[in-house]
Amino acid sequence: MKPFSIAVPDPVLLDLRARLRSTRWPNQLEGAGWDYGTELGYLQELCGYWHDSFDWRAQEARLNRWEQFTEEIDGENIHFLHARSREEGALPLVITHGWPGSIVEFTKVIEPLRDPAAHGGRPGDAFHVVCPSLPGYAFSGPTRSRGWSPSRVARAWASLMGRLGYPRYGAQGGDWGSVVTTQLARLDPEHVCGIHLNMVIAGQPEGFDLARLTPAEQRALADAAAFGRDGSGYMQIQSTRPQTLGYALDDSPAGLAGWIVEKFRAWSDCADASGERDVERAFTRDELLTNVTIYWVTRTASSSVRLYCEARRSEELAAPPRRTLVPTGCAIFPGEILRPPRAWAEAAYDVRRWTELPRGGHFAAMEEPELFVEDVRAFFRELR
Repeated sequence: MKPFSIAVPDPVLLDLRARLRSTRWPNQLEGAGWDYGTELGYLQELCGYWHDSFDWRAQEARLNRWEQFTEEIDGENIHFLHARSREEGALPLVITHGWPGSIVEFTKVIEPLRDPAAHGGRPGDAFHVVCPSLPGYAFSGPTRSRGWSPSRVARAWASLMGRLGYPRYGAQGGDWGSVVTTQLARLDPEHVCGIHLNMVIAGQPEGFDLARLTPAEQRALADAAAFGRDGSGYMQIQSTRPQTLGYALDDSPAGLAGWIVEKFRAWSDCADASGERDVERAFTRDELLTNVTIYWVTRTASSSVRLYCEARRSEELAAPPRRTLVPTGCAIFPGEILRPPRAWAEAAYDVRRWTELPRGGHFAAMEEPELFVEDVRAFFRELR
């Protein structure tokens, strides 16, 4: 394994500023707001901050607080952050991000997970945190071969945990991280002691009577149906023509920010009492731009979206569901895209803990780190 430190060359940052200065902005219908996608005025303001005030070097130093490494696994470069705990008996935990996220999603939870005593917790709840960048994402760099489906990523994670000397470990994930974590539990049940998911994917079991649904479960399924009708267009293009999209994402920082920030606004719990959404209720500008900048400086926007295409072509997600037998904890955040009924989840997983949280959305560790950490601790406490 090679030690790794984030050090973006100055010319890359100078080029970023030059491109931001020369952005050719599209027109927008008067009064459109966010109705047609990312709102022009907001994106111009955000990109102005990116050019004038955002301090990448400060964010780089923040990320370099933790040990990082790269390792070749199955022919690809894998970057990972490794935060070992000082506590004896700490449980290894591999946590996996999704799209359009990165390891930045977990920067608020790494220390509370690694050193709970210093953050209001019990020493016995400590974890050795392993936080990889998905193949094709961020500092793992672009993938060089076909076929990096979620199950192949899961096999790479199992190999990584074995190489780190962890014969027994837990796993956590949301978004693609949820899919990879589920596959990991199925592929490596001898070593995975439990999985914790903050986006649970579970379909309707055969013979299930929809009359059993509670009003809250009906609302959750209606939200998922609305997402399918009005919010899943990105998934179709990324699943079928990722290369076509990639030219725009890897050439225009404003285009990249517009593509990603719209998802952070739509998928987070950022609405006020009237339903008006403001992405900066859930994230600071620095948090948003640190994540976007990582995609830019590593030139992995185009390779990251290939995961959708690889998953579709592998037909793994279309295959008949197989029940995951590893103990599972489900954290249901109210702003999450998918919130299946508990009975559906129990048909797909060995659910040992089911928590319905009062707030938070798709980027749970970033939005509500304290709620996230406490639920992860409580679930794995019974499996140590």
